[in-house]
Amino acid sequence: MQTPSRTELPLASSSSGCGCCSNETISAPPSETGKAYGVEGLTCASCVANVQRSISAVDGVESASVDLVPGGVSRLTITGAAERSAISGAIAAAGYSLTNS
Repeated sequence: MQTPSRTELPLASSSSGCGCCSNETISAPPSETGKAYGVEGLTCASCVANVQRSISAVDGVESASVDLVPGGVSRLTITGAAERSAISGAIAAAGYSLTNS
């Protein structure tokens, strides 16, 4: 069996989002039960890391995980006692928007 060369491997499609992502959903590890929010504007794993870093700095947040949907509404799950207004502010400061869901 011959190992395919790098040029023979399939490349990810960039039809929705940045050039480093495919259309597949990327899921962070599931968190304990928590509050779920929709976040718009995320396109790649770097976006997920930016949101998780911003949210983790909010007072009252114990943990945060993001289920990425490139080009759609990603799901942010937070455990802890953080206020929605603080979460919304952290998301906006990171360059994304919290949906009304």
